[in-house]
Amino acid sequence: MDQNRVYFFDTTLRDGEQTPGVSLQTPEKIEIAKGLVRLGIDVIEAGFPAASPGDFEAVQTIAREVKGATICALARANEKDVQKAIDALKDAERSRLHVFIAISELHMEYKLKMTRQEVLDKVKSVLAYAKGKVDEIEFSGEDAARSDLDFACQVFGVAIAGGATIINVPDTVGYMNPNEFGDKIRYIKEHTPGIENAIISVHCHDDLGLANANTLAAIKAGARQVEGTINGLGERAGNVAIEEVVMALKTRHDYFGDLQVNIDTKQFTKVSKLVSRLTGVVVPPNKPIVGSNAFAHESGIHQHGMMSNPETYEIMTPESVGAEKTDLVLGKHSGRHAFADHLAKLGFQSFTEEKINDLFAKFKELADRKKQVYDDDIIALVVDNLHHKKAFELVAQYYKLGEKGYAYADVRLMTPEGEKADAAVGDGPVDASLKAVERVVGLPISLKDYQIRAITAGKDALGEATLKVEYNGRLYHGRGISTDIVKSSVNAYINAVNSVFLAMELEQQEEE
Repeated sequence: MDQNRVYFFDTTLRDGEQTPGVSLQTPEKIEIAKGLVRLGIDVIEAGFPAASPGDFEAVQTIAREVKGATICALARANEKDVQKAIDALKDAERSRLHVFIAISELHMEYKLKMTRQEVLDKVKSVLAYAKGKVDEIEFSGEDAARSDLDFACQVFGVAIAGGATIINVPDTVGYMNPNEFGDKIRYIKEHTPGIENAIISVHCHDDLGLANANTLAAIKAGARQVEGTINGLGERAGNVAIEEVVMALKTRHDYFGDLQVNIDTKQFTKVSKLVSRLTGVVVPPNKPIVGSNAFAHESGIHQHGMMSNPETYEIMTPESVGAEKTDLVLGKHSGRHAFADHLAKLGFQSFTEEKINDLFAKFKELADRKKQVYDDDIIALVVDNLHHKKAFELVAQYYKLGEKGYAYADVRLMTPEGEKADAAVGDGPVDASLKAVERVVGLPISLKDYQIRAITAGKDALGEATLKVEYNGRLYHGRGISTDIVKSSVNAYINAVNSVFLAMELEQQEEE
């Protein structure tokens, strides 16, 4: 690997999916993976094959279908996990096994219940088992940032001797500060046997809001691989946001030097929106790089400066991250060929003719209701209609308002047992409709969060409903779109219910 290049390892599909309530199905993961390839991501961590049959299937499918990036699978330091990962990766164009074990005193004593020597022996034996079965091996010392540095260097040296060419130093709980973390990376670089034959990687969490600063300090100290996610997704406070690290390196090359970064930054906005819509996690307006306000200037002084010279208040341009103004692209008179061509321009290039026909029919329905159809509308339409297993589908709905804000609603759903219908009364049409769906489904699912927003401007705007439901102590996201906010809300609820049923099905498979 080139020491003058910073490699980007995206773990949106693995660590990002650990965001509370996020559950991606395989077709959705494939679309994200293809978006990451267009972005120029070097390594895609597709999942943790030993975790569940669903994860194994997702990694296996991505390895087979997604080309243009190294496909990586995570495994604990045991032969069973490693073999699962190897099996899932066998069809990859280029494969990477990512083996990890905890190396801090806290984790070794209380979680692993292993001594230092036992950890060293485990690393040596598991890498001996894996060597030669994949194209490359990455080793991570979980909680390395809080470990004894000399022991960390010893473990990393054993991993390199065993065939690892990427050594990952995670700040697992986001505990570090930049100066401290940079010093640790320098120490590891100077004291690890064989480190000249490996790339140092970092994986920073954002619990103290320092993930980006810590990552950049590590790069300055010699790290050459960054592990992160799109939009900073991840458990707790999330991971470092890849878009922030890339743009910091691009914007401040005067400070970081001319490090090679093979990322097409103009893809950031598209990929960010794709990930947001598929996960149901809305990007905050003030999110750096990809937030809707990232390039907005309201202050009169700022506006005057921008008109005089944009560089007065913009250190990068909206165009550099693909945040150009969305223009009208298609209408109800647009033909199928124009629609298919525009899908390809938006990055959806691998759909079958049958899928394009299905999407075009839904586009025509939308165009009949909306005078103006924008890129964001089309992306939302595609995301909402990705093929995935559905236990329930909306067949029909009806609602009417009564006195004092009460509403009556009835819904008809296609269920695993055939069509079923039920009705309910609620505090408004959305509440009534969701209660009716819950009666059909027959599970004690509780609504925990609900948001509605317009995807584009205008009185006929496409509305996107995002919500969270809880079942058996676990959160599930749902999303739905329509020009009718009640219908988008019902679709979002059904989407979340389908995620619940998929999780139940996967749990049954594991038990069998």
